[in-house]
Amino acid sequence: MTTRSPITTHVLDTACGLPAAGIEVTLEIEAGAGWIAVASGITDDDGRVEDLLAADEPLRPGTYRLVFSVETPFYPEIAVVFRVDDSGQHYHVPLLLSPFGYSTYRGS
Repeated sequence: MTTRSPITTHVLDTACGLPAAGIEVTLEIEAGAGWIAVASGITDDDGRVEDLLAADEPLRPGTYRLVFSVETPFYPEIAVVFRVDDSGQHYHVPLLLSPFGYSTYRGS
């Protein structure tokens, strides 16, 4: 049994080479014609949010979105949309951030 949220994230500020602490992150699920917020958190000193969902909370298959309130000079927020097909897996979605760009990938 996992001891962490089935969905986690990690934000790194690549311009500074440091974790991005204090960023608000909202987890949403697609529902019909819109999105429903299911959890939120703030990145810790290591840039991580590992407790979005309870470790024992069942993860439903579907399309999810992590919304990062980054407030860079160019991006006020970044939305990363991803699909959960296997509710038994862990989904780690890192965000690499700079003032005028970002990238993301499925982590481990």
